[in-house]
Amino acid sequence: MNVAIIKVQAEEEIDLKPTWDIVEKYRTKHGGLIGILQEIQEEYGYVPKVSVELVADELGLYSSHIYGVLTFYAQFHLTPRGKYIVRVCRGTACHVKGATQIIDAVKGALNLSGVGTTEDKMFTFEEVACIGCCALAPCVMISDDVYAKLTPGKIKEIISEIRSKELN
Repeated sequence: MNVAIIKVQAEEEIDLKPTWDIVEKYRTKHGGLIGILQEIQEEYGYVPKVSVELVADELGLYSSHIYGVLTFYAQFHLTPRGKYIVRVCRGTACHVKGATQIIDAVKGALNLSGVGTTEDKMFTFEEVACIGCCALAPCVMISDDVYAKLTPGKIKEIISEIRSKELN
C-alpha cells in the first residue's frame, strides 16, 4: 500500500497580548501605524498575520491597507526570521573580492538553496547591496557583527562556531 504523507505547516500559537498592549499604547496617536508595526516586529521578530488582523480590527483599518505599508517598507518581514541574520554584501568591492564564493559558502553552510531562513530558525540569509566596509571586502554582517576579508572557509567556520555555541 502506497500512502502519501503531506506535511502541513501548522500556524504557531502566538500570544496576542503584546500586540494588544502595543495597539493600546498608540490608540490615541494619529498616524501611529508604522510605530505599531515596528514594535510588533520587535516583539515577534516579524509581523504575524494574526497581529495584522488585530491591528486592523482595533484601529478600524482594512488589513489590505496594513499589508500595503508592510510590503512598501523593506524593514518589515511577514515570515519568521532566524535568530542570526546573515547579510552578505554584493557591493562592487565585495563582488570583485569574491562575494559570489562567499554567498555559495554561506548557502552551503546553512543548507539553503537561496535567501531564506533555516529550518531550525537559527539563521536567515540575505544578500545586500552594501554593508559600507568596502576597504575590508569581502564582508558579511551577522546580526550586528561585521566579518571582513573573508574566505569561503572562514565564513563556514564562523557559522559553525555560532551554531555550536547555540547548541551547547
